[in-house]
Amino acid sequence: MRRKLFGVILAVCIGWFQAEALTAGFIKSPLSQMKLLEDSAELDCEVIGNPIPEVQWWFIEGDEPIETVTQLFDGAREDRVRINATYINHATSTLILTKLTLNDTGVYECRASNDPDRNDLRTPPKVKWIRSQANVIVFEHAAIMTKPEVVNDQNQTSATLSCNLTNPSYSIKGYYWTHNGKTIDKSESTTGEPVIQHEIKKIDYHSAGLYTCVFKTEPEVNATIEVKVLPHVVAYKHSENANEKDKAVLICLSHGYPLPTDWSWYMLGEDESKKETIFNGTDKYEIKNTPNKTTLYVKDLDINKDMGMYQCQGTNEIGSASDQIQLRVRSQLAALWPFLGIVAEVIILITIIFIYEKRRKPDEISDDDDSGSAPLKSNAATNHKDKNVRQRNSN
Repeated sequence: MRRKLFGVILAVCIGWFQAEALTAGFIKSPLSQMKLLEDSAELDCEVIGNPIPEVQWWFIEGDEPIETVTQLFDGAREDRVRINATYINHATSTLILTKLTLNDTGVYECRASNDPDRNDLRTPPKVKWIRSQANVIVFEHAAIMTKPEVVNDQNQTSATLSCNLTNPSYSIKGYYWTHNGKTIDKSESTTGEPVIQHEIKKIDYHSAGLYTCVFKTEPEVNATIEVKVLPHVVAYKHSENANEKDKAVLICLSHGYPLPTDWSWYMLGEDESKKETIFNGTDKYEIKNTPNKTTLYVKDLDINKDMGMYQCQGTNEIGSASDQIQLRVRSQLAALWPFLGIVAEVIILITIIFIYEKRRKPDEISDDDDSGSAPLKSNAATNHKDKNVRQRNSN
């Protein structure tokens, strides 16, 4: 009896567990956001369940009882709505809103269900749609007065940039400055001042660029001031060497802001006061340009015509700057002379050794030859002793 009761209880528990496993549940809900006009907002939603639940996005505008509920789909709101969804292991869905307007303010709801009859209007679903909501609030851009609006006076060696947040509708928790998108060191502050300043001690191509003042509000607001200077043009190498009939490559780079919008190349005369414009797309020359780099290719080099000084010039809205490159062209036989010199040195060295060997006198008899006679004398003395011994024995 106890075994049967235990089996019933186990079956009920297993059935309850399986029912729970089938129910959809959120593992990530969308988060509320505050955005500015023309910004983008992204809402994420992840759901588990077996089978994998379906996810839908809805927009709720207004308050009860006159609220309006609209289902969102990919491409809605004049193609400003994007929905990316995947259904692998579990359901993930991302709602992306671009070019936000004030009308995009409202409640966005992520709905999920894995009931087979969830979309059948005639059959009430066994498991209701689960919901998770997030608010998106769109603000107008704050009015920030900048002074000056643009710095482009070439006689100006330093500048003080200032930003004034004239309509702070929300609290300011601090501010910081950026230069070309990177935060400027020691520019951050936690003070809630609506008027802030940044000093540029030296205006050159290093300090030129886009300066942005950022107020730490919710959401953050900012304004940008341009600091413009003449382009800084410099040759990659001021001297280039190439062989006759080969191709030379001359390169110039530019730094600063704004970058050149036009590049030109010239070949200078002997006194450098006369210069000849080099045109792109000919059999002799080819020019490739980017905003911060220009490359001149000189083909089929001629030692008499192509050797000399070349000038690259970059121009932006402020003015022009240039630099020069010396091109040296070597003869086709230039690489042969060192080889011939080495061969001549080897021949002369061999000749000297040969003559020396021919004129050297024969060597005299060495001491080693004399030492060979010593054993003969020793043998002779030994023979005499033996002879005397024999004579004494005979007496």
